[in-house]
Amino acid sequence: MRAIGFSTGALALGDFRHALEILARTDATAVELSALRQPELESLLEALPDLDLSKFSHISVHLPSSIEPDFEARLLYLVREIPSQWPLIAHPNIITLWDAWKDLGDRVCIENMDKRKEIGQKARHLRKVFERLPEATFCFDIGHAHQVDPTMGEAVLILEEFRNRLVQLHVSEVNSESRHDPISREVEMAFEIVSTLIPESIPAILESKVGRLDPAAQVMSEMELVKHLLSRQVEVVGD
Repeated sequence: MRAIGFSTGALALGDFRHALEILARTDATAVELSALRQPELESLLEALPDLDLSKFSHISVHLPSSIEPDFEARLLYLVREIPSQWPLIAHPNIITLWDAWKDLGDRVCIENMDKRKEIGQKARHLRKVFERLPEATFCFDIGHAHQVDPTMGEAVLILEEFRNRLVQLHVSEVNSESRHDPISREVEMAFEIVSTLIPESIPAILESKVGRLDPAAQVMSEMELVKHLLSRQVEVVGD
């Protein structure tokens, strides 16, 4: 059965403990521990030994989406404290020390980018990244792909070329301001376009915005929608 869950940053930006408390009240089987802002990484790493993550069959860590240039070497040192089986989700725009990142091998998991970024949005961009990080894996963000190209033609090109590297999905609506929203019917239709290119075994991490009123119920509702979409994928693949 496919693991499915949420990013802690989507549930409680900068407060992974609260996010985990929310997920404890759900049937989530996957979690992405978010350290999207540079100072959050060291705080997360300090807390890791005390976190109860036993309910999750899939765990990943989202590295900062932007960093100070002099922090990159420290980041590369710090991530060695993270269990080696956890994918390290990375935006390609933060990478300058390519050889040092290459040394991390398949622990590095490159995510396709939204329209704000200069690289990583299209297959040709990702091809250059993977040429420099030949062992890196891939996190496909369907919301980013849909924002960059609503026809999903570019998404098809990306998945056709890099699905052999795929280890995680990001699922949400990404609006014109690059903010994550709950999944809309438009994104459901976009998902259907690429469904047969996504292996059934790939874990899904939701990044949908969740409100303060009964967030666990909202998490369950959004996960049920994604489970439905993914089950429809299996039916399509089976045909």
